[in-house]
Amino acid sequence: MAIVSKSAVSQSSKEQSLILWFDEVSIADIPVVGGKNASLGEMIQQLTSKGINVPTGFATTAYAYRHFIESAGLEAKLRQLFADLDVEDVKNLRERGTKARSLLMHTPFPVELRKAIATAYQTLCERYNAQTDVAVRSSATAEDLPDASFAGQQETYLNVVGVEGVLAACHKCFASLFTDRAISYRHTKGFDHFSIALAVGVQKMVRSDLATSGVMFSIDTETGFKDAALITAAYGLGENVVQGTVNPDEYYVFKPTLKTGFRPIINKKLGSKELKMVYDDGSKFTKNISVAIAERSKFAITDEEILQLARWAALIEDHYSQVHGVYTPMDIEWAKDGITNELFVVQARPETVQSQKTGNVLRSYRLLLGTGDWGLGTGEKSSQSPTQSPVPLVTGRAIGEAISQGKAHLILDAHRIEQFKAGEVLVTERTDPDWEPIMKRASAIITNAGGRTCHAAIIARELGVPAIVGCGNATEVLKNGQEITVSCAEGEEGNVYAGLLPFEVEEVPLENLPRTRTQILMNVGNPQEALSLSAIPNDGVGLARTEFIIANQIQIHPMALIHFDLLKDEFVKAKIAEITALYDDKPQYFVDKLAQGIGRIAAAFYPKVVIVRMSDFKSNEYANLLGGQQFEPHEENPMLGWRGAARYYDQGYKEAFALECHAIKRVREEMGLTNVTPMIPFCRTPDEGRLVLAEMAKNGLKQGVNDLQVYVMCELPNNVILAEEFAEVFDGFSIGSNDLTQLTLGIDRDSALVAHLFDERSQGVKQMVKMAIQAAKKHNRKIGICGQAPSDYPEFAKFLVEQGIDSISLNPDSVLKTMLEVAKVEGTE
Repeated sequence: MAIVSKSAVSQSSKEQSLILWFDEVSIADIPVVGGKNASLGEMIQQLTSKGINVPTGFATTAYAYRHFIESAGLEAKLRQLFADLDVEDVKNLRERGTKARSLLMHTPFPVELRKAIATAYQTLCERYNAQTDVAVRSSATAEDLPDASFAGQQETYLNVVGVEGVLAACHKCFASLFTDRAISYRHTKGFDHFSIALAVGVQKMVRSDLATSGVMFSIDTETGFKDAALITAAYGLGENVVQGTVNPDEYYVFKPTLKTGFRPIINKKLGSKELKMVYDDGSKFTKNISVAIAERSKFAITDEEILQLARWAALIEDHYSQVHGVYTPMDIEWAKDGITNELFVVQARPETVQSQKTGNVLRSYRLLLGTGDWGLGTGEKSSQSPTQSPVPLVTGRAIGEAISQGKAHLILDAHRIEQFKAGEVLVTERTDPDWEPIMKRASAIITNAGGRTCHAAIIARELGVPAIVGCGNATEVLKNGQEITVSCAEGEEGNVYAGLLPFEVEEVPLENLPRTRTQILMNVGNPQEALSLSAIPNDGVGLARTEFIIANQIQIHPMALIHFDLLKDEFVKAKIAEITALYDDKPQYFVDKLAQGIGRIAAAFYPKVVIVRMSDFKSNEYANLLGGQQFEPHEENPMLGWRGAARYYDQGYKEAFALECHAIKRVREEMGLTNVTPMIPFCRTPDEGRLVLAEMAKNGLKQGVNDLQVYVMCELPNNVILAEEFAEVFDGFSIGSNDLTQLTLGIDRDSALVAHLFDERSQGVKQMVKMAIQAAKKHNRKIGICGQAPSDYPEFAKFLVEQGIDSISLNPDSVLKTMLEVAKVEGTE
């Protein structure tokens, strides 16, 4: 039996109805049916025609709740109960909450409300010709607002079957308006307890217990980067992902080129997914069971499903932005039906943290220990910071970008939260909404379980508290009372360190920054930090190092993957097999990881230029990769040996260079990120350059096709002396001041004995730079610099501008100060 749409119901009739079907309501009806239900109705009315699947159902109304309260005279009793409420006193809060819920649960529903719910459920069953399993979800009239999520404040019940089951679940939902966490949250957000009503959504279940489910955001949850959709996925019902019971898979998709038909999956991270929530045939609605090891080690959804979900996220975001008249990123729950294999959206609400931030101030946190480049993504150590980097006690997924510290307080049971003191670091297995009364007091939060879309992550962002989730063993390693530093300022991976380590917070106002004629680019090594770094004012990326991706994310010598069967070291072979377990085609592992790393950097700065330097490891560095010893020669001076361009056409490496080319080709042609410009390092002669271009063309990267340009590093005296000949081969130059200084002055930059003589400001080096710029200009070729010198020496940056250089690429921490210096020289400040 089809359910007849009553979408033309008048507003006055809606406000006096006990029950409304989802297709009768829209986003304008939040006061009538609450945020969840109004959003479901909006999507059913407006987005199902665009291919988005949304399960149908009905809602009890705010009028129904108020009728229940008024008919039983409950408001006066509740007001009396809350007269001495103190949400800062956990014991007081718990007592008031328990009594309020008991009061509602022991008050029967009015007969007319019971009948309305029962009739609607029976109509839903008739539609599906069977007794229907439903999700019963609380939906308050003040929730899913752009500035307050009310995430998880009231209860949800899954796999509810039968009229009496639905009635009981609805009754529990009404009572859950007064959970301890909801009372505390409303007080914190300034909402009156008695102005809010509770609606209940009764929605046909998607059988994701037999498949997968998860959460997705149409914005990057940590950095606020607007052009990425973040999707999480795990097996079974979605509550495990929402609650943080499991560490789900994570996928990033770049929305702008997705909308034009490309396949820009810019990151895939495998989660442990140890448990899945399924239907329980016994006394409970659901239960958790273990996931087989083989299933844990596979991605939960396919690339096609990732792309479909991302398209839906973009459509939903675009629609709600139009409805609200302002950019509205979305927080969306999805599920896959294991019987039909269809994907569904089961909830959608505005994202409430990043969308509320202003972009007027750039705030950055930085540990004052270790490499001089911590948290900035260049991937190279500074000689100015000799202090050894501290070793983290535990690691996990960073939530936010701040650093905090305090004494660890381990709590494994929500009933013991009254022991928690303000300013401590909460360490626990996972959080759910019952923990919120103390989460706002924590200086930081650390959990064993959970992903970026779990409860702990959502609330930590909303509170502005740094959190590290999915650590696995934090409750075992960290001790009560131990002083620790919690750092979320080093990329996607959050680190917990022993002791109270020194750190600094820098705030830079972004208003009225000068725009320089000289392009100010950025050196980026770590793809995980790219989305965050793109918020710094810039004109693109002048140097993205593939070595960082190979060393940190791939970790395996490409020739060892190509000739896996020929590996002699059985231990190394077993380790590579373990890392690449998802791949029958081992070389494809290299291509996928490199393409995702490059793609993430390219997406972060799109459509600005991103110059990607092809691999420039020395033979001793390549030998340190897994399997590298078998394929690398021993060289007395690797700095001047088999590196850069010399490898790319050589029989001993050109198969591996082909994999690099395939990765670049995928980024440009499959992901649509044509802002990527490959750059060839350590190219000794123009003829060598031609050999490299020929190899690139063999592997699908033909200069000039699809607007492909290829740049060359200008880092050898011969690059300068023959600059005009090199200009006939390549489309642009980037000066590498480190190697150019080394080879001009005859100094091994790895040698401490002559380090005091290494100075890019030497007249000889500056003359080389001047000659290179003049030659490039003569042949109408772009020329920039990506070496360390302009980051370290403002006077060197001044010299470059005076010579007419096109661009200066800097370490991220030097961008703003150098931009101001350049503006002074240009007179554009």
